[in-house]
Amino acid sequence: MKSEPETFSIEDLKNRPGQRECWDGVRNYQARNFMRDEMQKGDRVLFYHSNCKVPGVVGLASIASAEAYPDPSQFNKKSPYYDPKATKENPRWMLVDVAFEEQFRQVVSLQQIKEDPKLEGMLVAKRGMRLSIQPVESRHYKHICKLAGLG
Repeated sequence: MKSEPETFSIEDLKNRPGQRECWDGVRNYQARNFMRDEMQKGDRVLFYHSNCKVPGVVGLASIASAEAYPDPSQFNKKSPYYDPKATKENPRWMLVDVAFEEQFRQVVSLQQIKEDPKLEGMLVAKRGMRLSIQPVESRHYKHICKLAGLG
């Protein structure tokens, strides 16, 4: 899951009450579908900072909600994520709650990911891949954790 650190960082998640927050504001159908259809409570998440000096994986989170639920920001006219086509009867945008797990001591940078042959095929390293939520193969997840010094 990618986030710009000035918008929502791993530190922000770590400092939230209960170290938990809803992942709101996703306005891409494919990313929404990953949350709605693929993510399950307890799934581990690589927390990635994008659009910053050193983009890369900065820590771990987990899915904390039992299932995806309607993103309330789509109904709030004052929200930058407001969607006039969404209704409470027919919401267009879903979200999941994420929980803080661990902050890495050092970033596993996008450059490292691109240069590491064991991470070949990882979606975040592919040219033009800009989705804020992407599936990660188990082998890639384990290798990122190893690069971060977690085992």
